[in-house]
Amino acid sequence: MDPASLAAIQPELISGERVLWTGQPETNVILHKEDAYLIPFSLLWGGFAIFWEYSASGGFRDGSHPAPLFFLLWGIPFVVVGQYMIWGRFFYAAWKKKRTHYAVTERRVIVVEVGRRRKSAAAYLDTLPALIRENTANGIGVLRFSAAPEFLTSRRGWASFDSMAMSEIPTFMDIQDVESVYRLIADQRAKLSTAKTTFAQHF
Repeated sequence: MDPASLAAIQPELISGERVLWTGQPETNVILHKEDAYLIPFSLLWGGFAIFWEYSASGGFRDGSHPAPLFFLLWGIPFVVVGQYMIWGRFFYAAWKKKRTHYAVTERRVIVVEVGRRRKSAAAYLDTLPALIRENTANGIGVLRFSAAPEFLTSRRGWASFDSMAMSEIPTFMDIQDVESVYRLIADQRAKLSTAKTTFAQHF
């Protein structure tokens, strides 16, 4: 287990809770299935924003008749947002990944983000809505414990452009050896289910 992640997770543990696995997300740029929508949308947004600014500055009229200053200022936030969506979000994700730690215990899955403000989310293994494995390359993948929200829906909005956004139910993003962690969680859920059934039969 990763010592740094183990130390980060410790304050979240319940009395007597035993840690089975800890880790951090891979910091390299890794594309996911939602990027099939995000990348074209980002390029369309960013391209239009730059086109707007160039037009407002009089670029298509040799700069001799620029648009009013208001139109130039109006387009700046859209250019900034476009640049974030095209490439800035990958740097932001890498920054957050270095501060994010995951853990699987005999009872729960836990995610902790450390920094100026500590954030955490956890869910009990036997109440997880789903267990979804998304493999990428070289053994790296994503484990989702609930269905992924649709692109740019009201449930997710602009968080679609933050792959490391923390939700109420944790998601393990871009972890090494995703297959082993998936099997660990599946096995532990099966044990908890068997224990519940046995307990119910005796009472």
